[in-house]
Amino acid sequence: MHFIDTITERVLKSSLCIATCLSLILLASALAQRPAPTQKEDLVANHATGSFDVKVTPVEDKSDDPTLGRMMLDKQYHGDLEGVGKGQMLTAGTPAKGAGGYVAIEKVTGTLNGRSGGFVLQHNGIMSNNKPQMTIIIVPESGTGQLEGIAGKLTITIAPTGKHSYNLEYTLPNHM
Repeated sequence: MHFIDTITERVLKSSLCIATCLSLILLASALAQRPAPTQKEDLVANHATGSFDVKVTPVEDKSDDPTLGRMMLDKQYHGDLEGVGKGQMLTAGTPAKGAGGYVAIEKVTGTLNGRSGGFVLQHNGIMSNNKPQMTIIIVPESGTGQLEGIAGKLTITIAPTGKHSYNLEYTLPNHM
């Protein structure tokens, strides 16, 4: 009886393997017969500049490490981008003066060069010897409304007076 059970089990496993292989072959065949994807939409390069006001509010941290921090961001954009930015930032200081790092996520909503909608910015910044380096990109596929499909990067300049300005280089699909 054990011999028959073993053969039955092997036949079932072989049948399952054959069925799986046939399913994969049929799927591959169906994918091969699909028409090729259409050419990507033309993207239009755009540029936006202006200033912004920012309010940074520390969030109480329960950790005992004073070098780590968390902040809430509240921004008001002016110029080619009229809108608000809301986000959160995590910071890390170092024992060296003029050194540290931060990451942040910011959701921007408003009107960009006449198109309404929103998108998400991802910030990554470091400072060494009092020299900041920032990379701020638009999170892929985060655009909404008339800004759906937006991609690009934002540069921030802080004047000696403390005034903040932005330079946004972005692309949008041509269909809008």
